[in-house]
Amino acid sequence: MRTIFIADAHLAAPADLNYRLLLRFLRELEGNAETLFIMGDLFDFWLGFPTQPFRQYDAVLEALLALKRSGCRLVYFEGNHDFHLGSIFSDRLKAEIHAGPAIMTVQGRQLFLCHGDQINRSDHGYRLLRRLLHNRLVASAVAHFPPSLAVLIKERLQHASRAGYQAKIARWDYRQIIRCFAQSAREQGCRGLVTGHFHLPFREELDGSPFTILSLGDWMEQFTYGEMVNGELLLKNYTPTKPL
Repeated sequence: MRTIFIADAHLAAPADLNYRLLLRFLRELEGNAETLFIMGDLFDFWLGFPTQPFRQYDAVLEALLALKRSGCRLVYFEGNHDFHLGSIFSDRLKAEIHAGPAIMTVQGRQLFLCHGDQINRSDHGYRLLRRLLHNRLVASAVAHFPPSLAVLIKERLQHASRAGYQAKIARWDYRQIIRCFAQSAREQGCRGLVTGHFHLPFREELDGSPFTILSLGDWMEQFTYGEMVNGELLLKNYTPTKPL
């Protein structure tokens, strides 16, 4: 049975290539996946409203439900585009939801798992925004928001994200930031780091005791994902066997 890690699909519309490829990938996992770790930003935007205003994601939710019914465990790490996931994920899909990083044992190996948006400790502006959006008060208030407010929040977050992304790439060496963070995870007794967020696909072994960094890339243009096989973390690229 397979253990899969995926992040940063940023799904928007059902007609998009990444949306259609993800649906196919999820269907292919039915019956042969033990655990699917969704490492954040599966959607371009998601807040867990009491109603479901994001009807464009219905096909993905159905595919995840079918995967769950096939015996696959769903573990969801909230990202910076999908948080306060709500009852659809906790009750309907029975997903294990993590609002922040967690240390978990997977196939006998202790891993530090996270979306990755908290790795860059120097990004003070984002860290403040995250604290504001991810606190319990906002989570409670979502139940009272009109769904129309989702559009406004979505547009503001997308604008801020797109405006700052290229500037941040130019300012910071994300690969080195991930490496430094991995050292701190190793000091906590972990033997691997799995992260999304940076849209930077790479797999690397730290010097010294066995420790694997797995940065997942994205499912927007690169269609990369992680898989654990016999305790080894691997970086893979999805190529459909048949045309869509």
